[in-house]
Amino acid sequence: MVEAQQLIISGRVQGVGYRFFTKARADELSLVGWVRNLHDGRVEALAQGASADLAKFSKLLGQGPARAKVDRVEARKIGLQESLKKFDIVEDSEGPCEKS
Repeated sequence: MVEAQQLIISGRVQGVGYRFFTKARADELSLVGWVRNLHDGRVEALAQGASADLAKFSKLLGQGPARAKVDRVEARKIGLQESLKKFDIVEDSEGPCEKS
């Protein structure tokens, strides 16, 4: 079953290669979506794919790259995003998007 999730990651997750780590894991799991830094120091990702792959992805994001220290990964289901074709690193944002 295909699902979409918004993930908000807190901790030392900026300036440590976290977005590149996230993109690499998404590509390995054949997920589509995007990842970006938030101005408050958190990272936001939107990922879409098979339910089992999203569960693996969330677990991997909780570990992060070697230099990161992840305190928390908040995931919530959102509606499918038909326009997504690949996984990208996108422009930073002031706050999380409000996808439903």
